[in-house]
Amino acid sequence: MEQIMHNKPHIMIPPERAMLKRLLSERNQYPDRAARIDEEIRGAFAREVAILALDMCGFSRLSIKYGIITYLAMIEQMEEAARPAVVGNGGQVIKIDADNLFALFDQPADALEAALDIFRAFEAVNSVLPDERDIHGSIGIGFGETLVIGGEDLFGTEMNLASKLGEDLAGRDEILLTPAAYQALPADHYRCTPKEFELNGMDIHCFRYHEILRPWKPQG
Repeated sequence: MEQIMHNKPHIMIPPERAMLKRLLSERNQYPDRAARIDEEIRGAFAREVAILALDMCGFSRLSIKYGIITYLAMIEQMEEAARPAVVGNGGQVIKIDADNLFALFDQPADALEAALDIFRAFEAVNSVLPDERDIHGSIGIGFGETLVIGGEDLFGTEMNLASKLGEDLAGRDEILLTPAAYQALPADHYRCTPKEFELNGMDIHCFRYHEILRPWKPQG
């Protein structure tokens, strides 16, 4: 009987992710080397960055009402509106994950200005759309040491907090900043007020953006 061979497609792992995978595997295999490996990982991937985490509002409701294809089209529209706002403020879109967008910036002020431009872009898009197709989002911003893997993924405490703020705690068209991100904003340029949440037994402190007090421009 002739044997039919099925060749599995070869999946290429990006070099940076392959390096991280190798180092983590070595760390698991040799716990006594953990400190050295941690230092090597930080040296290869750690950067102090601001993280913007955007979550589209109403995923479950809209996908149930109009179907997943309509909502996928809205996600595409969200990206088309948000990406220029990110790039225009010196940022980089790292990934789109379902209805979430993640971007990184050098400073929290860049991320905050991008968030404001994103909401302005959404407002412009919504002005020509029927109400049921309006795009809205909630945004969390963090700032601190983050592992940036090949420009395609992010890992770190501030990444996790920004995601919590954007996905779970911020309301529609609301921007929340971690304490680290807020403290790194230029003084007297933005008005933000402290907020506290309890989520899964954890107290989360953050700051809610309200308004621009005076324009801020990055130093070129």
